[in-house]
Amino acid sequence: MAIQADALSFRDGVILIEDGTAGTVLDVTVQYEAGDVSISGLNQGLSGPYDITAYMDRGELHTVRKTNRTFPSLSFTATYTDLSDGTEETLPDIILKNNAFSAAVSTLGANADVYALKITWTVTDPAGGTHVLTADDVALSLDIAEGDPNTFSISGTIYGAITLA
Repeated sequence: MAIQADALSFRDGVILIEDGTAGTVLDVTVQYEAGDVSISGLNQGLSGPYDITAYMDRGELHTVRKTNRTFPSLSFTATYTDLSDGTEETLPDIILKNNAFSAAVSTLGANADVYALKITWTVTDPAGGTHVLTADDVALSLDIAEGDPNTFSISGTIYGAITLA
């Protein structure tokens, strides 16, 4: 196994959030984010990870099976730059389906009960290669905190496919 000369770091990533509009999607590239993307709960079968259950027979392992579908989680933080704007695209507005994004369409479909979005995290290595993780049908929530600087904390549950490229 060769040792990689340059490890990838928080400086190398970009987060894109898109709605499900057919044709020209509504999107936001997240500005001034902390570089702390976290995705939890991945296991074999990215398009449908499952709980793993051990079945016992009088105290001994009988078999191991996939059971309930699980839904990985995603989170990241970004610097508060603009809360909401009637014409400019802001991070809170795409998540809350507000103002410039009031006509946004859920990636689950135009008539879906849940508003979900597509998240694409692209990491470019120092040699110029790209590594892309895409999460479909992500239901996001937004927390806002005052501090130095003020921040947005975004978290979500991934209900769709996850692809790595």
